[in-house]
Amino acid sequence: MMPRLKVTQTRSVIGGKQNQRDTLRSLGLKRIGDIVVKEDRPEIRGMVATVAHLVTVEEVE
Repeated sequence: MMPRLKVTQTRSVIGGKQNQRDTLRSLGLKRIGDIVVKEDRPEIRGMVATVAHLVTVEEVE
């Protein structure tokens, strides 16, 4: 089974760029404190890198 990433939104996207808003929404994050668990794939890693200053990431199994 693939490793998974637990992504938590820790900061607001208010005042952020549109691509960052879109990236958070496509990750499934809508508000501060939201948590999603995604498979650790290059596409997800790239999305997380785009909004790294707004989220925290943990590897879970």
